[in-house]
Amino acid sequence: MLKVVADGAAREDLAASLDEIVREGARRMLAAALEEEVAAYIAAHAAERDKGGRRLVVRNGHARPREVTTVAGAIEVRAPRVDDRRVDEATGLGIALATDGNGRYCRLDPYQGTQLALSEAYRNVAATGARPLAVTNCLNFGSPEDPAVMWQFAEAARGLADGCAALGVPVTGGNVSFYNQAGTAAIHPTPVVGVLGVHDDVRRRVGIGFRDVPADLMLLGRTEPEFGGSAWAHVRHGHLGGRPPVPDLDAERRLAALLAAAAADGLLSAAHDLSDGGLAVALAESCLRGGTGCTIRRPEDPFTALFSESAARAVVAVRPGRETAFGQLAEAHGVPAAAIGSTGGDSLTVDGCFAIPLAELAAVHTRTLPALFGPGLRD
Repeated sequence: MLKVVADGAAREDLAASLDEIVREGARRMLAAALEEEVAAYIAAHAAERDKGGRRLVVRNGHARPREVTTVAGAIEVRAPRVDDRRVDEATGLGIALATDGNGRYCRLDPYQGTQLALSEAYRNVAATGARPLAVTNCLNFGSPEDPAVMWQFAEAARGLADGCAALGVPVTGGNVSFYNQAGTAAIHPTPVVGVLGVHDDVRRRVGIGFRDVPADLMLLGRTEPEFGGSAWAHVRHGHLGGRPPVPDLDAERRLAALLAAAAADGLLSAAHDLSDGGLAVALAESCLRGGTGCTIRRPEDPFTALFSESAARAVVAVRPGRETAFGQLAEAHGVPAAAIGSTGGDSLTVDGCFAIPLAELAAVHTRTLPALFGPGLRD
């Protein structure tokens, strides 16, 4: 009989190969078990749907790979991810998250620009009816070896610190990214600020879409002719100059408190903060999201009213019959509130200025990415 005796190196290679086979088997078994468990969970809740008929529990790809220790050794698995939008009936709690940043504002004034990014994220969360509670950030700049860039960074950090202190929200974490440039050309200083808020009853959260018809539309906050760093100046004229809008952190706090109180009392059917593009863009987005148009009375100064980017503002749709209650609540919170029109119809109309069918708005809204990356994105 012929015997083959492996030397020491060969035995080690063989053992390593067997170990790898065992680990791969363990990985496949664990992956299959996770897939089966997730499939069963989703099937068990398949009948649970929201008001629009969409499933509340759906598969949402895979989580990032993570290492798991088994008797066969360490193996890497990717667990299936589930999007579960059901409400915890015991607590009703929910969260709201928003991230915002505007490099144009920060290029003009990194201190104020950073406070505007913070204000917008804070306002985004408040517009849903949540109470903003905490801040995170990602501060993006060019080379800190350039004194001008280092000055931008210092001003942005100072602006964020002062803004968080004024709003009463702590920074729980964040990071800094330097050397974002090509050669000697640095990016605009772009601090991105994230805000987390809590819904005491997430069932009362407020979306941006116009749905109730008719519903009175109210503009909250003060509008000034502020166009420095605006979307209008950038898109229409390729211009970046002047001063950014002036942050008003006290007004932001009062607005946020009003929006949370109005949501808790069920006074609003929609709310949208005003930021890039001003009132005109906010109205377009709300019309498209809800599939319902609106008619706005002609303002005294249509251009400023539609395209100013003054801070601490929002547009809300008040539930029919709750207009007086909302007006009293706005007055109690010290927030200016002006009736500007109502929801209804199939176009975005500003009396005496223009009427744009929603179908035309939708076509413009959806064509940008396919035009850049190809028509396959439409699918």
